Amino acid sequence: MAKFEWDSGWTGGPRPRSGHGSHGGPWGGARHGGPPPWVAGLLGLAQGAGNRGPKVRRGDVRSAILDVLAVEPMNGYQIIQQIAERTEGAWKPSPGSVYPTVQQLEDEGLVEGVDGAGRRLLRLTDAGQRYVEEHPEELAATWKPFDEGAEAESSPDLKPVIGQVMSAVWQVMTSGTRQQQAEAAEILADTRRRLYGLLADGDPEQ
Repeated sequence: MAKFEWDSGWTGGPRPRSGHGSHGGPWGGARHGGPPPWVAGLLGLAQGAGNRGPKVRRGDVRSAILDVLAVEPMNGYQIIQQIAERTEGAWKPSPGSVYPTVQQLEDEGLVEGVDGAGRRLLRLTDAGQRYVEEHPEELAATWKPFDEGAEAESSPDLKPVIGQVMSAVWQVMTSGTRQQQAEAAEILADTRRRLYGLLADGDPEQ
């Protein structure tokens, strides 16, 4: 039986020291150790999954443009920079998404171009200003996922611990005796009950 070494985090699951390393071994094709990809995918722990920012929804570019133009007139490049700054770099829309949306807003009569300091600036029309004033929740919803993402960064990250636990579970499944597997099932069942108990107790800070 292959021996395993442990590391921290998800990618530090059991790694075969010999034999299976080049072919994925008992991990179902996962070359770098740890449970197979389908397990990581279920938990959102697949490689690179933790680096993805909030998903931008359809219409968010439109709302973001209106919101930043409500502050002051600016050109297309400045709009992109303002959105990036507002989301602390998590979202920097491409010119290919911003400029067609600006054109759409001009067609709707919400935005207009004006000449200023030798360059064309964009600003809200009177209709655009009214739209912003009448749809504050819609515009705020554009930034909410990024604000929540910033708050989440200060919260404890359970993913490395989950990765370590799943690695241990997988090793018991593939290498443990029937008795060890039965005892592991009892431990997991008790852990599940205790986790639900935490939710039932509510947030002590509230």
